[in-house]
Amino acid sequence: MSIDREELRRCLAGRDQVVRVVVAETQGSTPREAGTAMIVWQDGQSGTIGGGALEFQATEAARQQLAAGVPARLERMPLGPALNQCCGGAVTLLAEIWDKARLGGLDGPITARPLPGKPAEMPLAVHRALARARGQGHVASARIVQGWFIEPIAEAERQIWIWGAGHVGRAIVEVLLPLPGVKLTWLDTDESRFPVIPEGVTRMIAGNPAELVGSAPPEAEHLVLTFSHALDLELCHRLLGHGFSRLGLIGSETKWARFRSRLAALGHPAKRIGLIDCPIGKPGLGKHPQAIAIGVAAKLLEKTGASDAGTNSAGETDAHGERTECKGQSY
Repeated sequence: MSIDREELRRCLAGRDQVVRVVVAETQGSTPREAGTAMIVWQDGQSGTIGGGALEFQATEAARQQLAAGVPARLERMPLGPALNQCCGGAVTLLAEIWDKARLGGLDGPITARPLPGKPAEMPLAVHRALARARGQGHVASARIVQGWFIEPIAEAERQIWIWGAGHVGRAIVEVLLPLPGVKLTWLDTDESRFPVIPEGVTRMIAGNPAELVGSAPPEAEHLVLTFSHALDLELCHRLLGHGFSRLGLIGSETKWARFRSRLAALGHPAKRIGLIDCPIGKPGLGKHPQAIAIGVAAKLLEKTGASDAGTNSAGETDAHGERTECKGQSY
């Protein structure tokens, strides 16, 4: 887990300060791992460090800290003796006040700071960890090192483009938005088709959204679910030529059979067409928009990376693409 700048930015919108409570260290059995965080303000919170008595006490302490203006606080909590929880371990929580100025100072792939009451001089071991992460691309984990807390800074690892702002599109945005490392782009034909856009979602509008395909990065993942079958077909046609990491199309088996035939007539080989996943989600969950969204999110979490798709640019296939009905990167 890591610092999510976008989540901090959303939580600070309209607020001067929030408290970020992060699990800095764990011992034994604990509800969540080191690096897990929640953000707390006086009348709300975002995220979770595991729920139950641990989270309740940590939330109340964070609100008291915010009211008192205490910049940072460190607390070790044995889950059994202190909280009467079945987990036999202990967590060390670091609670820090954040504001927009502090958020603006976050830079690079990693950050480190001294724990409350610890020396301000950075230890050599921390210097080395930062150098490996910044200079060699070493993936760092959240941890305490010689009185300092090292924490990676999250970047949006997955670009997901959602074509269509109808009921299913809205449900998918609601389900996917809280996931870490995800950046959502939402597209449709007219402003009136959108609800209030959640903070952190990029909206794009065009009379013919298919004309925006060229703006998508080749590693993006796409969900095509517009109000028009003709537009869905044009989007699939253009995306097959543009390149993608994943491409999911909403529809029935009958719609998918017709689309396969029409895309073939447009010149796309069967192996390439087979990279489109239709229907999206997990059909066994049902056709309710939220059920579709849950299925989409579940499949998204099951598979990562363009390599599973067998493609990330037009015309490239691997062993997955050798099967006509390939669903290498499925939604």
